[in-house]
Amino acid sequence: MDTDERREATPAADDLYVPRQLWVEEPATRRRMAEPVRRAAVRAVIIVSLTMIQAMTALLFTLSGAWLAFPLVLSTVAGTVVATWAVLDVWVTRQVWNQRNGVVSVPSSTARQLRRDRRRARRAARAAARGASRIRQRAGGRLSQA
Repeated sequence: MDTDERREATPAADDLYVPRQLWVEEPATRRRMAEPVRRAAVRAVIIVSLTMIQAMTALLFTLSGAWLAFPLVLSTVAGTVVATWAVLDVWVTRQVWNQRNGVVSVPSSTARQLRRDRRRARRAARAAARGASRIRQRAGGRLSQA
């Protein structure tokens, strides 16, 4: 089948062109990071990327024998320490945020609901026992007076 025949052929129902959407919204599967954690993460990514660039530059300077290689290697070691500190800062900030603001996980919320139900049942049992003892006291007091 040549080009002219294909142009003249009528398309089948399956061959009809269906335009695809360029952007499809999907619901987020995870919640966003907290603002302080996100700030620490962005700071850590910038510091780590700059340290990696600095390490690559130090390697190239060392291979070329440039006089700046030694100071650059020393500063790269210091940058590695700072980058490690920045990554640890993200972890610590996340832990502090979770402790202060209490992230509710599914198991703990389920356990919490079970505890609430048990407390309600105990309170209802105590209230029923108090009500029954009051009735006995009132009935006993009337019978003794008669």
